[in-house]
Amino acid sequence: MSTETAAILGLVLVLFDWVIRVIALIVIPRDRKPTAAMAWLLAIFLIPFVGIVLFLLIGNIKLPKKWRVRQAEVNRLITERSDGLDLAPDRSTWPTWFATVVEQNRRLGALPAVGGNRATLIGDYQASIDAMTADVDTAERFVHVEFFIVSLDDTTRGFFAAMERAVQRGVVVRVLLDHISTGRSATHKATYAELDRIGAKWSFMLPVQPFKGKYQRPDLRNHRKIVVVDGRVGYTGSQNLIDRSYNAKKNLKRGLQWQELVARITGPTVTALNSVFLSDWYAETDELLTDDENVRATVVPFDTSPDALDCQIVPSGPAFDGENNLRLFLSLVNSAQQRVIITSPYFVPDEAMMYAITSARLRGLDVQLFVSEIGDQGSVWHAQRSYYGALLRAGVQIWLYPGPYILHAKHLSIDDDVAVIGSSNMDIRSFNLNFEVCMLVRGTSFVADMRAVEQGYRDIGRQLTLEEWEQEPSSATFLDGIARLTSALQ
Repeated sequence: MSTETAAILGLVLVLFDWVIRVIALIVIPRDRKPTAAMAWLLAIFLIPFVGIVLFLLIGNIKLPKKWRVRQAEVNRLITERSDGLDLAPDRSTWPTWFATVVEQNRRLGALPAVGGNRATLIGDYQASIDAMTADVDTAERFVHVEFFIVSLDDTTRGFFAAMERAVQRGVVVRVLLDHISTGRSATHKATYAELDRIGAKWSFMLPVQPFKGKYQRPDLRNHRKIVVVDGRVGYTGSQNLIDRSYNAKKNLKRGLQWQELVARITGPTVTALNSVFLSDWYAETDELLTDDENVRATVVPFDTSPDALDCQIVPSGPAFDGENNLRLFLSLVNSAQQRVIITSPYFVPDEAMMYAITSARLRGLDVQLFVSEIGDQGSVWHAQRSYYGALLRAGVQIWLYPGPYILHAKHLSIDDDVAVIGSSNMDIRSFNLNFEVCMLVRGTSFVADMRAVEQGYRDIGRQLTLEEWEQEPSSATFLDGIARLTSALQ
């Protein structure tokens, strides 16, 4: 190559580099949070060619139009069918702030709040799967199962057997599982084969199959966990349908075990939980199920006891425009008057969430955060740690759940009568990229049960102090800061 040719080539590369930077400045900040925009711009300015390729692959959080249209259609149907129904007759006892949060959730996610429910918390890993199995064995009409990860293994074999028995009784069993995440599990081929063998109707969620015309940003995932039996009993929470070690070699080598929390629910709100499943089924299979696959909330037994709960199912994800789960968490933390207690395995909040939490401390509230002492995902664990200093200096109590356990439960409680449990972490990924489902609950009995769970975390764990944190080596906190920067890439 001649000197002149090399010079021309170098000039072209420099011009191309600057064109990328100018276009990035125009395109990336549009409709994007400043932190995310700055992280993308930093990546593109430092490594322009690699950065632009990554942005083209994972920079767009929008789903295909079909998904968004169908979510809007389902929301319209739910709103029409529930409009005018007074499913929460005790709403006159609600504080004004709670009523406004419920209205916000309804406008964002379409599903109303309903009274007359009961919910039991299950923190034992095998016990939750056994409880689901027992309820599947009572099914007469349908069983709906939706998990981020589904795996046939020794832990879940009994659940699969119950689904098979249900099919043999003439019950329709439908299963949704996340394509990428389940596909990474060690037993995924055996899992698919078993679902076929037992006669379940099943489908991938958010499949990345470009040669089949199915493609979207590959790291958008459906993270929901739902089981519904006949529309009368449901389950939701943090737990996937897989062994407690996730059957991963790296986890087995470290002896890691996941600690979860699941709610078993009865009452009219099960209908709303089932509606989330039905919307996902429709989006993935083109099959819009009728009332035969659901039960109207008005015909579900309504608990009138003093311990009955008011509940609202809150779906969220990239098919919605409003970051439903983030708005729910912010509203609750900002409305709390006495205490805020957060449990999140992956705690990577945005600026608004950090301000809400630290402002709660400035208002004199008791604010506590439960996280794992060790991490299973290095970059997320380091990003999470980057917030500890600011939280501790604000007076937030941080409780560390000891290894080899990963505290994977996801719940938030405020004061003595309001809580949320579901699949959503308090992190940027859950706010923007994952499909999640949460259940808002108002009831002192439920929060008392959650308080007992939280006390169990304290008993087994330990409190991280500011003095201890300030002794952290600079090498570790440097990695924390780098991970925090990259966590905003979305």
